[in-house]
Amino acid sequence: MTYFGFLLRFLVIPILVFLAIAWWDNKNNRPTLGFKNGKAVWIGILIHIILAVAYTTPWDNYLVATGVWYYNPDLVTGIVIGYVPIEEYTFFVLETILAGLWWWFLARRIPEPTNEFKPSKTGRIISFGVLFVLWVIFTYLFFFGGVDLTYLSIILFWALPAIFPQMLFGADILWHYRKLVFTAIFVPGLYLSFMDIIALTDTTWSISRQQTTGILSFNILPLEEVLFFFITNVLIGFGMTLLLSIIGVKRFDDWKTNKFRGFPA
Repeated sequence: MTYFGFLLRFLVIPILVFLAIAWWDNKNNRPTLGFKNGKAVWIGILIHIILAVAYTTPWDNYLVATGVWYYNPDLVTGIVIGYVPIEEYTFFVLETILAGLWWWFLARRIPEPTNEFKPSKTGRIISFGVLFVLWVIFTYLFFFGGVDLTYLSIILFWALPAIFPQMLFGADILWHYRKLVFTAIFVPGLYLSFMDIIALTDTTWSISRQQTTGILSFNILPLEEVLFFFITNVLIGFGMTLLLSIIGVKRFDDWKTNKFRGFPA
């Protein structure tokens, strides 16, 4: 199976389904309870696409250049930007669109929490602190750990700094909408992990055995791949929730009014 064949089957087709659902929901004026709707969602998805491509490109090029990931030359077009085939950049975009549309689908169907929102600066700081400690640990392992920890450590070395501002700005908001956030992350993370098994079986791409822990699901799917798909959906699910929640918008506007001084209230 070619890489573009994989993208067509497992990302483009689900995207078309969710686009049809979004069109139907818009036609019937279905609201997103507690969140901005319509054009704001499309802008949110576009922002995440831009961030995904910009932030992931250097990291992905490093992985391919050092042989953590590699691709079957017979199953890609051979068009590369840096070290990475064009199909991989297309994947960044399509995964973000799919995750964004899935989030929108859920935001229109999961009831708004009945409990009152309780802001917590302490909770936000503690969440950041825990993640920062994890980042320090895996940064050390990336630079000084064994070769078998390369892929695992570089995922967290790369991803956690992008989650830091999300935690500092709105860990309490994410907790308030935890049912939505969990479902928005878990389902696409699990789906893409299972689809990865098909791609690995068909040798669409391969993962270095020397640079991974050797912990496998179904005797083929590395732990690191599961982590990658889940953590990329964390970034998108967190981002969409914070960007579009009425609570998050108000917090940002208040902070902006204060000329971005101090910690967001």
